[in-house]
Amino acid sequence: MSTTNVALRKWVQDTAALTKPDRIQWCDGGDAEYEALIQLMLGRGDLIRLNGSTYPNCYLHRSDPSDVARVEHLTFVCAPEKAEAGPNNNWMSPGEAHLQMDALFDGCMRGRTMYVIPYCMGPIDSPYARCGVEISDSPYVTVNMKLMTRMGAPALRRIEREGHFARGLHSTGELDPDRRFIMHFPHEMLIQSYGSGYGGNALLGKKCHALRLASWQASREGWLAEHMLILEIESPEGEKHYIAAAFPSACGKTNLAMLIPPESQAGWKIRTLGDDIAWLHLDGDGRLRAINPESGYFGVVPGTNPKTNRNAFDMIQRDAIFTNVALNAANEPWWEDKDKFEPVIDWRGKPWQKGNGAAAHPNSRFTVSARQNPSYSPLADDPAGVPISAIIFGGRRRELAPLVYQARDWRHGVLVGASVASETTAAAIGAVGVTRRDPMAMKPFCGINFGDYWRHWLSFGTRSSKLPQIFHVNWFRQDKDGRFLWPGFGENLRVLRWIVDRCAGRVGARETPIGFLPLAGDIDLKGLQIAPEVVNSLLSVDHASWQREMNDIAGYFAEFGAALPSELSEERQRVERELAR
Repeated sequence: MSTTNVALRKWVQDTAALTKPDRIQWCDGGDAEYEALIQLMLGRGDLIRLNGSTYPNCYLHRSDPSDVARVEHLTFVCAPEKAEAGPNNNWMSPGEAHLQMDALFDGCMRGRTMYVIPYCMGPIDSPYARCGVEISDSPYVTVNMKLMTRMGAPALRRIEREGHFARGLHSTGELDPDRRFIMHFPHEMLIQSYGSGYGGNALLGKKCHALRLASWQASREGWLAEHMLILEIESPEGEKHYIAAAFPSACGKTNLAMLIPPESQAGWKIRTLGDDIAWLHLDGDGRLRAINPESGYFGVVPGTNPKTNRNAFDMIQRDAIFTNVALNAANEPWWEDKDKFEPVIDWRGKPWQKGNGAAAHPNSRFTVSARQNPSYSPLADDPAGVPISAIIFGGRRRELAPLVYQARDWRHGVLVGASVASETTAAAIGAVGVTRRDPMAMKPFCGINFGDYWRHWLSFGTRSSKLPQIFHVNWFRQDKDGRFLWPGFGENLRVLRWIVDRCAGRVGARETPIGFLPLAGDIDLKGLQIAPEVVNSLLSVDHASWQREMNDIAGYFAEFGAALPSELSEERQRVERELAR
């Protein structure tokens, strides 16, 4: 297989001349190709076949111990002007970056196969979808791209029909942390990644294309590329709403996207359209519609069990690739909080002993087709996407943020999203448990200056009167002894129901300086053993603490100087004034 697209054919030829592979393989995305690559990696020891009786067609991949998470400090946006990247990104001039990367790529694929991977982000016939081509020397990347994207011949046909595509060049290199870089050239719609085989650094259709490049592209084309799940909520009466929600990595996005209504919420249904990324466009009627550009999951697996996420647990019992999990005595994948059995081999491939730390890496992952999710919605393949009723922002806050509150209007909602803060997790290199600002959960993924990104968000307020309502949630409030105040998991449906009722105008709310909070009795707490004082704490607004928060937000916003939209400053000052009354 080759291509009729002259630009693509020349780029492949030029890349081969630079990287010098032994052979070139154009990927068709077929099942036979997938199986051949699996067999290749099994033969090389890159994959381990898991117990075929209990985990059919499942495999374990172990990455280098230095290569287990995103490397934000080695990720760059290479726009011509530093101001385009903003203080929220590492910046390098395109000229310098090309010189550096060309030197790394020179001859790096000797003795290897160069895989040419055409893919489509989004339903193949959707006007909202975008295509790309990743060139990689990793068969692990290739099989993961098949699970994660609409990869192969249909994507190539669309590229040939449209004539444009994003380019991604990846090599595992020597897996040397000192020779590891992920470069984004937005003006060229180009990604270059060297020295890593880890998903977020190597599966270039995911964070690199679908968020960093797409956020730059969306700001110029009038849409939004967001780190958001998409779910469908259906009432017992058959009323359906679609919700997009943004949470930092490993903060519950997948669990919420696949929520199973508890017995106390009989008749309610949740279906999953996406667990990680949403592309949102205004339709002809001014409604904000969303598609999920992915077709698979690359999820954090520790903590996944039948209680926390039955759907995710069930869908990874077959046809899945696990990365950096442990093994039990039955040669089954094992991770913390999975089951009562103990592991025998840790994620590094060494014998595990109790007391020697986590058996599975805290950021260990599963890759699986979205269609295996029991709650999968066929609308995930609808070219038109789904109309969004509500946008939710959230993060891990032990204190301060109430269980749920609603923004006053779109401008206030942009402030709520722009000021999100959360405690860091193991999904990225660095300290865990540190509170940092993570606007719209996009801090690691926004490919443009946050000031320009927020201005683009604000512009939707002038473009449509039918925009979704904006909310903030916090499942992680704790008491002074560190106990969670809210049960979470399936019970989060009770909060979603209040959000839907607010969107439909069925319930009122208590006005506070930070937004609208539920009135007593409007969140269904029937059957929950939650004391009234705990409910009051969950829905309280401590003015002094929020005044300090507004002051901290002002300090954060100051980092963006003249790029900060004046509307955000004015909105923050309004909240600050009301808190002082």
